[in-house]
Amino acid sequence: MGKKRRKQRKDHMTDQGGTAEAFNFGEPTPILASQLQDYVGVWLLDNGSYYSPPVSLAGLARLRGANAYHGPLLEFKTNMIMRAFKGSAAVPMLQMLPFVTDYVTFLNAYFQKVTNWMGEVIALVHLPAINMRRMKEPGQYCMLNVNGSRTDFQPGEVIHVKNYDVAQTIYGLPSYLGAIQSMLLNEDATLFRRRYYLNGAHAGYIFYSSAATLGDKEQNAIRDAVKSTKKLGNFRNLYLHVPNGREKDFQIIPVGDFSTKDDLEKIKNISRDDIIAAHRIPPALASVVPTEARGGFGDITKADQVYEKNEIEPIRKILLQINDHLTGTRRIAFDEPEYAP
Repeated sequence: MGKKRRKQRKDHMTDQGGTAEAFNFGEPTPILASQLQDYVGVWLLDNGSYYSPPVSLAGLARLRGANAYHGPLLEFKTNMIMRAFKGSAAVPMLQMLPFVTDYVTFLNAYFQKVTNWMGEVIALVHLPAINMRRMKEPGQYCMLNVNGSRTDFQPGEVIHVKNYDVAQTIYGLPSYLGAIQSMLLNEDATLFRRRYYLNGAHAGYIFYSSAATLGDKEQNAIRDAVKSTKKLGNFRNLYLHVPNGREKDFQIIPVGDFSTKDDLEKIKNISRDDIIAAHRIPPALASVVPTEARGGFGDITKADQVYEKNEIEPIRKILLQINDHLTGTRRIAFDEPEYAP
């Protein structure tokens, strides 16, 4: 009897214009986890000629424009490093700037040595890190060209400056990888809000009616009025008058009205804080506006000094490794910071 009743109920619902159905979206999945963290090293590609990077360098480059914080913070760190740079004839500002930009983005940066007839290095030419690969032979590198070809450099011709990664020793690896999900979440929240305002036809509520006095003409009028709130007419007020209407004949049942909640602000602030923490930049230097009515982030000059001492100076010392390949006046230097005794 139970099966027969269920079958009759299903047939009845079909006669009314289709059966009701429900679905779910599955479990949350870390999209980039397998590509970004689940590796045990790097692999030889192109018939064993060169090593593949542990992460997608093109993906890291695209992340610079994913949100309003990550890319500008990388540029800010580059400017902090370069503001004390003292160039030389071998390494002018125009060569050092992209070198530093590559380092803060990929934690890998490359120079090609230019030598004279005596074998002395007289200039360093920047090589884009996104296309550079370490070859199988130690100390030898190649560059992948846009047309699919490959440029091989002589052993010892390329200077590779990188940080240390505990899982492999071929390439450097950025420490901000743990904030990638926050970077993408920040972007997704912004795109969702933009689509919300541009569309205006979101499923924010259910317009429920049980009034028996509504005829086809009245129903069509209400339907047309709701449809007219799309696009440029979104968020308009709607007037509805039903003679002899009863209480709860018409109900507005919220489903997901994003505009009336502060979800966007929470998501943006939380993801922003994650990004700033990953870059270890004080909020005052990251152009974050204090939300408290009183107080703030303190003396920005002191924050600048502490950040330069704890974060920028160690990076400059790493970059000075290129002086191991230069002599005399061709060596580079950085000005002493203002806080130095």
